[in-house]
Amino acid sequence: MTPDELRLALARYPRLSYGHTPTPLQPLERLSKRQARWPQLWIKRDDGIGPGGGGNKGRKLEFLMADVSAQGRRKVITYGGLQSNHARMTAAACARLGLQAHLFFFAPRPALLQGNLLLDHLCGARLHFIPFSGGGDGSMTLAMTNRLVRLLSFCLLGPGAYFIPVGGHSLTGCLGYVDAALELHQQVQELGLPPARTTIVTAAGTGGTFAGLLAGLALLESPLRVLGLDVGKLWKAFPASVAWLTQALCRELGGSQTFTAGGLPLVEHTYAGPGYAKLTPQTTRAIRLLARSEGIVLDPVYTGKAFAGLWDLIQQGAFGPDEHVIFLHTGGLPGLWAYAEALSAAWEE
Repeated sequence: MTPDELRLALARYPRLSYGHTPTPLQPLERLSKRQARWPQLWIKRDDGIGPGGGGNKGRKLEFLMADVSAQGRRKVITYGGLQSNHARMTAAACARLGLQAHLFFFAPRPALLQGNLLLDHLCGARLHFIPFSGGGDGSMTLAMTNRLVRLLSFCLLGPGAYFIPVGGHSLTGCLGYVDAALELHQQVQELGLPPARTTIVTAAGTGGTFAGLLAGLALLESPLRVLGLDVGKLWKAFPASVAWLTQALCRELGGSQTFTAGGLPLVEHTYAGPGYAKLTPQTTRAIRLLARSEGIVLDPVYTGKAFAGLWDLIQQGAFGPDEHVIFLHTGGLPGLWAYAEALSAAWEE
């Protein structure tokens, strides 16, 4: 499929605009110069796209909220962790359209709303705290968890709402990262980078961003590679759910590519630490490293963990000096404030 053919295939779907694209693809010059044997590092700045503080979910919400409007829905339901960037951006997108956002969190209500939770509240979202496990601890598949939350929200709120799976993990939402794959493919060509020696590295939480990139590059038959780094140990049979979504995206857009759980370029568990949203010393060091060397701030839940994983892979020699590595910055800055005490405790190191 040519870039123009993929662009036409994506144009069939209604879409809103939440920011200027293409987002910048910038070199990390100071980090790249640390060792002669290290690869050339780049960063894709998706942290600034979208409403409510920005982040990668803006690309997904462009398609999801257009679908909400096309269906004439007035209520939107989704869920996530307490510091969910997806929930925060969904709340902001709903406020912009005058819709009710209902956000479900499977944890007790905190005494103080901080970080993303504070922004959820300021945007007028209805916050539902339900203190029992709703998945996300590795005991349930992503599909099972979505069905459970959908049923629960129906019981509490009744029919008629538009349900968005956790992280926007749906065919409609992940079209946003098929489009981003097209964008990256073209940027790499324009910058003269060698596609066959260039790898895009992204955090994998629910896996939708990862799946969209894989599908988009497969449809383009691009030699660009993608590597997903699991940041949460969230889901049972996680690779299988990502493989299914990636293949479904290709079929939806006219391709016939096949993906299997065992064939995904995904590093599971290794860099997730104790679990989702659990800050690790490696994450703290990675956040400080990028902030002090490039003036770019990561978050503790997603990008900090993923960059810590990338940094470990670089030091192990996973990428050669003739290779290029693009780190996808998916946003999450508001989440820093919920970890201020832990991050400040290490400031003298």
